[in-house]
Amino acid sequence: MASLNKVILIGNLTRDPELRSTPGGTSVVNFGIAVNRRYTNRDGEKVEDVDFFNIVVWGKMGETCHTYIKKGTPVAIEGRLSSRSWQTEDGQKRTAVEVIAENVQFLGRGGRSDDEFGDSEAAVPEDNVPF
Repeated sequence: MASLNKVILIGNLTRDPELRSTPGGTSVVNFGIAVNRRYTNRDGEKVEDVDFFNIVVWGKMGETCHTYIKKGTPVAIEGRLSSRSWQTEDGQKRTAVEVIAENVQFLGRGGRSDDEFGDSEAAVPEDNVPF
């Protein structure tokens, strides 16, 4: 039987990317995004809702995200869902569902001003873009 695990999201960062490294030296970056959702309810009222997602980006792409984006930046994420479970020190079971990003596209400057990037044309060198 065929299976597919594919996610595409467009939203804004809810927090600055956090860079860490594994014991083996591989970079991993975590950040959150908010995705707005608009719909009309049964009463005909227009409703705006927000969904929040945790994003994980590995390796060079993660390092690039850490360097060039921050809270408020609009991004497009392409990846897969991953769930994990663990037990806290006090014995409570926790689970998390995250998006493991395979591709991250920067859609704008969002929370950063042009001054923080300097010349906007030279902000992201072409050889460092993860897409």
